[in-house]
Amino acid sequence: MDVIFVHGALVREGAWWWRVTADLLQKRTGVLSRAVALPSCGEGDPDEAAGGLVADAEALRRELDRLGAAIVVCHSYGGTVLAEAGSHPSVSNLLYISSYLPEVGQSQGAIMSGEQNPVTVDEVSAGLIGIAGYDAVSFGARFLQDGDRSTQEEAWRRVTPQRVEAFATPTSQAGWKNIDSTYLICGDDRSTSLELQRFHAARATRFAEIPTGHHPFLTRPDLVVAQLETILAKNAA
Repeated sequence: MDVIFVHGALVREGAWWWRVTADLLQKRTGVLSRAVALPSCGEGDPDEAAGGLVADAEALRRELDRLGAAIVVCHSYGGTVLAEAGSHPSVSNLLYISSYLPEVGQSQGAIMSGEQNPVTVDEVSAGLIGIAGYDAVSFGARFLQDGDRSTQEEAWRRVTPQRVEAFATPTSQAGWKNIDSTYLICGDDRSTSLELQRFHAARATRFAEIPTGHHPFLTRPDLVVAQLETILAKNAA
């Protein structure tokens, strides 16, 4: 059994975001993991970037093609990537962290459109959008308020523009359906509202709430790994 991590929107270097959880998971269980490089965030093949959501979903499918069985962990936009990737025989379980389980036809932009206090994004150049109005301090206060200053600064350095197609493209599949899934609601999340999290959590097989901000895999990796250990134990039974 392997674990695949899919990071959220408007950031790069997925392996950095998941590293603390990945290291703890391997230490406790021996299970190896990898983070998907999302073309729309400027990772991987630059020729694929304009494909937006579709290219990101294909990148996830390529990772899954290499594996026999995997748990896919989706953060934020990563859940929309999983949905668009569709059904894949290697996926045994899903773990969502402050994420989305969209129905067919929903875009990431549409999912976020009802938020009362949305993260502001603007076009930074043709075809690219980015977080607007933030610096390292304000970013840390909203997205990583439960993390230390060093982690906040390192995270800010990995914020990046992303192809607008990642937000504008409606999903053509709902890859989360008929897959055993657990949803972690981040109770102190200042980025994604509790209302939106709970709406999508209700579509999962089960859910639990944890007392963290938007990135528990950086600030409370023990809570994320505990959920993965539960999933692994169920698969081993």
